[in-house]
Amino acid sequence: MPSISDSKCVLVIGSTSGIGRALALAILDLPSKPTVIVCGRRKERLDELVASHNATGRLKSVTLDVLSERNALKSSIEDIVNTYPDLDAVLFSSGIQRGFDFTRPETIDLDSLESELATNYTSIVRMITFFLPHLIKLGEQGRPTFLYPVSSGLSIFPAAGVPDYCATKAALHSLSISLAVQLKRKNVHVVEIIPPLVESELHGFKGTTQGLARFWLTLEEYTKETMEGLVRGDPYVPAGTAVGRYKKFEEGKLEAAAKLYGQ
Repeated sequence: MPSISDSKCVLVIGSTSGIGRALALAILDLPSKPTVIVCGRRKERLDELVASHNATGRLKSVTLDVLSERNALKSSIEDIVNTYPDLDAVLFSSGIQRGFDFTRPETIDLDSLESELATNYTSIVRMITFFLPHLIKLGEQGRPTFLYPVSSGLSIFPAAGVPDYCATKAALHSLSISLAVQLKRKNVHVVEIIPPLVESELHGFKGTTQGLARFWLTLEEYTKETMEGLVRGDPYVPAGTAVGRYKKFEEGKLEAAAKLYGQ
């Protein structure tokens, strides 16, 4: 299977911090020397990232709000494709995590819950839809292209304290399997990235960072393990504790889905 090392231009959506930022910089350092486009809402962070890591001239930036109105989002993606016609890989790392306690339904903030759903799932479906005409065109010309959705080990084995987050990641996990099967014949390779609990700003909202730090995989360790899988061209890339969960509960599903689809 082709791998990230075959990519000439990689867009990392949600790369102003955490996993997205770390993976963007690791991809930039690949021997294949791809162009890497960092992307997010916070322009000041993007500017800082490019200013501090662009000695090669291959690090670019694009400001994008994934929660933009649908037509505005489509227009923004068309602008990205027109500006970077060599774009052949998109990694989706934007995401938020909120806690909800359904034993106290009066405390459930549905606006917050729906925002989490839109950020973690609906916006990604929209963006995939808008990027696909370009990626399919390149794929049909004989050039492998890639979609890299970042789900979570919690898509496999949920944590009850963050039920909506787990549900959004489970939806993305299921979608990734289906798209991997559908798009294979178009030379578009869908590779799901499945992190465990990783050192990240994602968990800061609960004020439990200090406690979680006893259990999480450091960002450095996580990035190394994930990049090894991406470079190998693995069809899915779990890391840390997500590896065992994937093997126990998910192994064989991709192949079974392909068989069901007639491949």
